[in-house]
Amino acid sequence: MILMVSGRTDVVAFYSDWFIKRYNEGFVDVRNPFNEKIVSRIYFEDVDAILFCTKNPIPILNKLKYIDKPILFHVTLTPYKKDIEPNIPPKGTIIQAIKKLSNIIGIDNLYVRYDPILLNEEYNIEYHKKAFDNMCSLLNGYVKHIIVSFIDDYKNVRKNISILKLKQFSDEDYKQIGTSFSESAKKYGMTVQTCFEEKNLVEYGFVKGECLSHSLAFKLTGKSYKNWKARKCNCVEMVDIGVYNSCKHFCKYCYANYDEKKVSFNYKEHDSNSTFLVGNLKDDDIIKQRK
Repeated sequence: MILMVSGRTDVVAFYSDWFIKRYNEGFVDVRNPFNEKIVSRIYFEDVDAILFCTKNPIPILNKLKYIDKPILFHVTLTPYKKDIEPNIPPKGTIIQAIKKLSNIIGIDNLYVRYDPILLNEEYNIEYHKKAFDNMCSLLNGYVKHIIVSFIDDYKNVRKNISILKLKQFSDEDYKQIGTSFSESAKKYGMTVQTCFEEKNLVEYGFVKGECLSHSLAFKLTGKSYKNWKARKCNCVEMVDIGVYNSCKHFCKYCYANYDEKKVSFNYKEHDSNSTFLVGNLKDDDIIKQRK
């Protein structure tokens, strides 16, 4: 199996010590988000590769040497300020961390996500065009692949609509993003793509691809995998070990956080010695080994 760490929270940024401890002890427990009594026990001997998804790779950089599995990283790097992303470290610091990460795992195993794109009076088309080009220039030689997405109508987005002040995308907006981003990526020897977006922008120079394609998964592991039914896209199936409402970045567009009080509660419930990211094993839990 391929482990996703994580689409539900930022394990790397806030819980990397716990993850390395679980890796060293050989297994991790994950509650089913739809039936909390059902626990999947995942043994790392059954894991073929790990995809880390984070906005801050710094806490795990010095720990990667302890992982003897194929590793991929998706690092989200956006141009938003504290009004949208209250707790992200300075973007210049993240860029330096991405460069270090590239040197550790290799440029082919690192993807940067400019994700999601939102439009409002401040973060308009011209702002994004300049920010994207600047990002590409700063990461030249360290990153080859960039993934773009557009903001979706999540519960948290609706809750923060007075902060986000969103403007709807027009066909001209998509055209400008597609054309400008493609030109910037090409200029710095990079590819740019979407994943499972209605507007994939291939007509403007974007490549067609997935977040984790079957070809890349096979290259990493020598194995074939099913499609990921949970996402209804063409990515390979992955197993996520994260917990919703446990990321303290508090980004205003996030799909995985929608209750800040719950986030604070879950963060306090985290025990670095537990087999779970949040909480501990209960007497009436039903443990099933995940193959």
